[in-house]
Amino acid sequence: MYIMQIDNTKFLMMVGPNVIESEEHTMHMASELKKIFEKFPHIQYVFKTSFDKANRTSVNSYRGLGMEEGLRILQRVKDEYNLPVITDVHEPWHCDIVAKVVDIIQIPAFLCRQTDLIEAAAKTNKIIHVKKGQYLNAQSMIKVVEKFRAFGHTNKIILCERGTMFGYNDLVVDSRNLVWMKGEDNLVSMDITHCLQQPAITHADGTVKAGGLREFIPLMGKIALVSGVDAIFMEVHDNIEEAKCDGPTQWPLDKLEDLLTIFLKYIEN
Repeated sequence: MYIMQIDNTKFLMMVGPNVIESEEHTMHMASELKKIFEKFPHIQYVFKTSFDKANRTSVNSYRGLGMEEGLRILQRVKDEYNLPVITDVHEPWHCDIVAKVVDIIQIPAFLCRQTDLIEAAAKTNKIIHVKKGQYLNAQSMIKVVEKFRAFGHTNKIILCERGTMFGYNDLVVDSRNLVWMKGEDNLVSMDITHCLQQPAITHADGTVKAGGLREFIPLMGKIALVSGVDAIFMEVHDNIEEAKCDGPTQWPLDKLEDLLTIFLKYIEN
């Protein structure tokens, strides 16, 4: 089984749409993102998207195309565009199947302490990206790394800061976590989009769904970079108003190149 290597001479970025909306849309996004990142040779790019959004607020919310179809599409992204890919798993039995396609396995924030899931992911020995639970401190995340190692995982582990609950409907970022989570045995990333989510807000029409503060994405990226993160995770979309999930916290695709140009100044320094 091919095992992706993180290039220590480049800055790692995991970027893509929140969820697989259709095969056509996913391939379009992969094509456009590849073109953009080819202009930034100092960045190691990984395409991200999800085959299932299992933690939606409403049972009526869009979840994705499912694992079988989603993995087929991700394999096509790899084959046609020669891009490494990352996606998340939700159940222990997902891990072996997903590992046959993806280069990085992601553990969602809500599931970051689930020992059975960690054990199954560890046994794939893929690179692991673990979102910090919105309810956990940095020290607790180091224990997550210890769990992976206890189950025989020897590859890279990246711990991801994605905000901490501040009341019921808001998140804040404690940038000290970007330092505290970094250990001798793991890397640190920051999700500069989900950290701006405003979970389960009741809107004027009575619907309950997540909001977000997209305008602060550039600031979050700068904070991450000056804090010395090893990687950035972010979500982008070519039509944010029509995105099927988390539109308020996705960055417009047509503004990504300009944002990366700003980030590159911090990466190079």
